[in-house]
Amino acid sequence: MYDFHNVALSPTQSLFLNIAILSIIVLSLIRSERSLRDQSQWGMLALLAVFGVSGRILLDPIPNVQPVTVLVLLTGAYYGAPRAIALAATVALASNVLLLGHGPWTLFQAIGWGAIGLAGALFANRILMEGRVRIGLLAVIAAVSGLAFNWFVSLSILFETGSSMLVPYLLNGLVFDLYHVAGNVLFVAWMASPLGEMMSRHRPSRALESVRDGAPN
Repeated sequence: MYDFHNVALSPTQSLFLNIAILSIIVLSLIRSERSLRDQSQWGMLALLAVFGVSGRILLDPIPNVQPVTVLVLLTGAYYGAPRAIALAATVALASNVLLLGHGPWTLFQAIGWGAIGLAGALFANRILMEGRVRIGLLAVIAAVSGLAFNWFVSLSILFETGSSMLVPYLLNGLVFDLYHVAGNVLFVAWMASPLGEMMSRHRPSRALESVRDGAPN
């Protein structure tokens, strides 16, 4: 029998293949978003979760470069902290269980990304100006968030080693921290504006939110 699928790809070839697959996923999600009803937040969050999980898995060959930090920041800004935290935990758990490895670090990742989503909600009035994303400010917040996230997740090593190893571990990981920072800035430049436009189409109007907040329980 022929074995045409027994092909060994180099790391570079695998990376380009994964980027091509991720591009197909992104284009499909954009088409899917157009079919959602207006103010369909949960449908939009499901699409964001698919993008976050696939982005983490397919970009895994590039250390610490993935779209999740920017996704949860924007989700917090547009949809609030609870939905951003739910998205953060879903992406961390699903991607780790599916392929990247599940363990105590998953909890730290979920909490770290959830905190970033909370920051997005707290700074929403500054990140969004008349419904549009302020790219420069978002890039700064995303860069700082990348460092803070990596340092927080590094605390998970304390389950297996003593605290004396924490500082050397952080110092050895500085290059990977910079990968995360650079990746976040690139993702902001690449997808923040189009993604923000999509998310704004499924954001409840302020009038509707006021009615919900004032409704009796």
